[in-house]
Amino acid sequence: MNKITDYIISLTHLYGLVHKDKVVEIYNMQNEDKIEKIDTVRLRADSISIDFAELYDNFVEVFNDYFVHETIVEFNGLDEQLKKCEGKPFYIPEQEELLKYKDNNYFEINKEYKDLLEYATKHLFDGDEWQAEMLVEDIQCYCQQNFSPEAIIDLFNQRGVSFEGIKQVNEVLKLVMNLANNTRIWENNGHTPNEIFEKFEKPKLKQLPAERFLVSGKSKKIGRNDPCPCGSGKKYKKCCLGKE
Repeated sequence: MNKITDYIISLTHLYGLVHKDKVVEIYNMQNEDKIEKIDTVRLRADSISIDFAELYDNFVEVFNDYFVHETIVEFNGLDEQLKKCEGKPFYIPEQEELLKYKDNNYFEINKEYKDLLEYATKHLFDGDEWQAEMLVEDIQCYCQQNFSPEAIIDLFNQRGVSFEGIKQVNEVLKLVMNLANNTRIWENNGHTPNEIFEKFEKPKLKQLPAERFLVSGKSKKIGRNDPCPCGSGKKYKKCCLGKE
């Protein structure tokens, strides 16, 4: 077994593309036998050969100093993908979990996936878990590739799913959205949208002031029939008058 090759394949499947130096960094974090550098021209990690045939069989291509999933290469999306990933931290699972990504079809079966599968089995496929699982796996794949909501909804049409009404449509959409927000995606360097928001965006959000608005200097008195300055669209007397 060539462990270096396993890491390259696993990281490419998890991130979509990965720079050779990031492979070295993560490999050295998780292994006692260290490597200094990877040569993407000769396909060697120090004195260890990287198995090109195995890379190819697992949809990994070499592009300059990057290992890139063939899907990105086929659609000429390398530059665009790099822009999407720029500045975002990498999700780095423990070694055992990381190497599961060597299987191109591997993904985490999380609570959100189970919730959607349970609902689809019970309410959309009359207890047929196999049919439900085929649909939910496709939805998971679409979420992973960051497809549009319209494309995801079309999967239900392709599977011949008939909804009982708008209430059920909304229930399904909520479950799909929960799955999408908790799916590891390439443009987040393996993080889920929720992880990026909670760890790196939410702390930057400014808390709204306790007072709705502050007035400095001289201000015009607000009339009872004037639009409320809170922005509700209601008249002042019907909204915030007496609540300040």
